[in-house]
Amino acid sequence: MEKTKKPKYNMWQNTAYMIKTAWTTHKPVIFLVVGLAVTGAGKTIAELLIAPSILAKIELSVPLNELIMSILLFTGILLLLSALYAYIDENKQFGRIDTRKTLIRRIASKIAGTSFPNILDTSFIAAQKQSQESCGNNSCASEAIWKTWTDILTNVLGFAVYLMLLSGLNIWLIALVITTTAISYFSGKRINEWEYRHREEKAEFVDKLSYIYDVATKREYAKDIRMFGLKAWFEELYDATMRLYQAFAAKRESVYIWTNIIDLVLTVLRNGVAYAYLIWLTIENGLPVSKFLLYFTAMSGFTQWVSGILNSFSQLHKQSLELSTLREFLEWPEPFKFNEGKPLKKALDKPYEIRLENVSYRYPEAKENTLSHVELTVKAGEKLAIVGLNGAGKTTLVKLICGFLDPTEGRVLLNGEDIRQYNRKDYYALFSAVFQDFSVLEVSVKENVAQRVDDIDIERVWRCLDEAGLTETVKALPKGIDTPIGRLVYEDGVELSGGQTQRLMLARALYKNGPILTLDEPTAALDPIAENDIYQKYSQMTNGRTSIFISHRLASTRFCDRILFIKGGNIAEEGSHEQLLKLGGEYARLFEVQSKYYQEGGNEHGKHE
Repeated sequence: MEKTKKPKYNMWQNTAYMIKTAWTTHKPVIFLVVGLAVTGAGKTIAELLIAPSILAKIELSVPLNELIMSILLFTGILLLLSALYAYIDENKQFGRIDTRKTLIRRIASKIAGTSFPNILDTSFIAAQKQSQESCGNNSCASEAIWKTWTDILTNVLGFAVYLMLLSGLNIWLIALVITTTAISYFSGKRINEWEYRHREEKAEFVDKLSYIYDVATKREYAKDIRMFGLKAWFEELYDATMRLYQAFAAKRESVYIWTNIIDLVLTVLRNGVAYAYLIWLTIENGLPVSKFLLYFTAMSGFTQWVSGILNSFSQLHKQSLELSTLREFLEWPEPFKFNEGKPLKKALDKPYEIRLENVSYRYPEAKENTLSHVELTVKAGEKLAIVGLNGAGKTTLVKLICGFLDPTEGRVLLNGEDIRQYNRKDYYALFSAVFQDFSVLEVSVKENVAQRVDDIDIERVWRCLDEAGLTETVKALPKGIDTPIGRLVYEDGVELSGGQTQRLMLARALYKNGPILTLDEPTAALDPIAENDIYQKYSQMTNGRTSIFISHRLASTRFCDRILFIKGGNIAEEGSHEQLLKLGGEYARLFEVQSKYYQEGGNEHGKHE
């Protein structure tokens, strides 16, 4: 079904937006557009006038020196305009790139700062990719619009001058030109909106092609591709998707061709009538050769200016559709409060209690709740464990506690106050968190620990590394804390082991120094004994602070004051490790199963028995 949603902004509004952006980024961009248009149109007008003017002087039998002076004058004007045009054209790109970079920064800022639910929204993701495409290179809308406006102004100036030259001809001829131009423009405008109306369909193909390419070429998938012989399957999948995209593109071009057909028919009509009229004037009224040449050349050029205006406005309309998508993305509604929210200051000496009051959560388009009517109070200074099998709802519960999601029912309270009223960034500042899908950046050790580039407290970095047990490891690196991690960006980067990476994450959490610690299965890739060691280390380093430990390995969280066993989106059991073993419920049965495979866990369990 054809999409009927119209763009929020028209091409005039988007032009004003780009001018405003350029004015605050690189003002000369605007003046260079005008300069190119004036010199470009001036060159063409001078080239039009030179032959008829010289021919007219020859017809009048002017002296030779006057004829030579006229030729030199026109030659000088052409040289000056050509030099000015070449100079401006050579320097136009710098400001245009700066302006596009400003928009790229705005997109990046929106992505990095948007409310977490937005990044789960497929519509938001699609709009993000489309906005990035509009800033991807020099030919994209965010930069090419300046060339389009240069063309428009050039064509309009030429059109106006040529119109004045032709004003002595039949008024109906001028009316024919204006009428056919209007018909061409408005019919073309409607046709050229086709791709915008089908942008979601296009984005689906582009996303699939990009995903297939990324998976097939990324290093982390290399072993699986070779082990399972997936090369041919990827190629077949890519080719099949490309065929569908090519069919979409062919359909698009079959629609767009009507713009060219309409324009061609109307151009033939304009030129045919104009040429016939000029020939009639020459035969019947004895139009001078110089005038015939001027009008004939002007009429031919006039139709080109008309065609140029039409094509430029059609191009501008297409670019405006892309810019409208970009602006709609930048203005995407935020479900969370940020700067407009109530400020919340972090204080290490202040107790923080978090309470979930009848909380339920359902992911968008899901048929059932992931969590249902959860009642939970995380007391200040408490070490709380959240355990359960994969898919039980542990991570969703943590996301609600950390403020990444808002409940679909119920409330999350911080010291009795609904967290939705606060500046969400201030709320995030309360947490030192490490997640299962943690991010190790391709930057130095110190930047990974501090999570910033400037104003890093080096002494504090070393202290956190020491507490995390990484001091000797980091000192042994080629550049110490300045050693880059990873080899995608820096050739001299190092690869840390799983355990070393976990300790680096501990150092990062310690550096942030939030009053609430949250660990969402960051050690799932480690063996049970290594995971237990890391969790114990976290526990020692955060004594006295509210700490939430999430794991599907029950032995790792035995040290916690209280353990919640999550099943089916609810708190099925609650108590200390010893209390839950005595209860003999699902926690105890699962611990017994797991302890058979974990030697250390089994021995400890035996002591309880």
